[in-house]
Amino acid sequence: MTDETSKDEQERHRAKMLNRKAAQDAEVASKTVAHKGLLIVHTGTGKGKSTAAFGQVLRMVGNGGKCAVVQFIKGAWNTGERSVLEGFGDKVRWYTLGEGFTWETQDKARDMAAAAKAWETAKSLMQEPDLKLLALDELNIALRYDYLPLSEVVATLTNRRPDLHVVVTGRNAKRELIEAADLVTEMTLVKHHFAQGVKAQAGIEF
Repeated sequence: MTDETSKDEQERHRAKMLNRKAAQDAEVASKTVAHKGLLIVHTGTGKGKSTAAFGQVLRMVGNGGKCAVVQFIKGAWNTGERSVLEGFGDKVRWYTLGEGFTWETQDKARDMAAAAKAWETAKSLMQEPDLKLLALDELNIALRYDYLPLSEVVATLTNRRPDLHVVVTGRNAKRELIEAADLVTEMTLVKHHFAQGVKAQAGIEF
């Protein structure tokens, strides 16, 4: 490659990036809403839904905001995220209110009671004016099994105070929740080490 060719390529690249910047700047300038509490849903069969929600909690804490996590379905086992996030003191409150996965408990009435308790906790937290972000981990699973009234959950989330961000995780998000959400990400399973016989590992799954 000659110096002249290199200069031509550099100039073409620079022109392309200038056009890209102009388009990006125009797109950003067209947005007029400075702040809005978002309803965010992480769903799909792929790994990473809860991990993404906890990362969002960490980002909010890093910006000085108070957060809370309410875990539906999942039992009270220790996880790396919980150990770290609870270390922030009153910046993060963590409530694990499930009793384990439904195939473990095999008791629908007990599962429904646990989900109801978790939902009441979530509703109470939504009323706290200094809370900036609330993560409802595995709420989608509770809704999938009809442990909670879908219409009430969607209405409550939709009508929450306007500056509160809420992140909902779990497979099989209901259509009504997806329609109400501001941001929906579907994690797609491409390959998983579990299928190769690898068990859940500390630092990866929990």
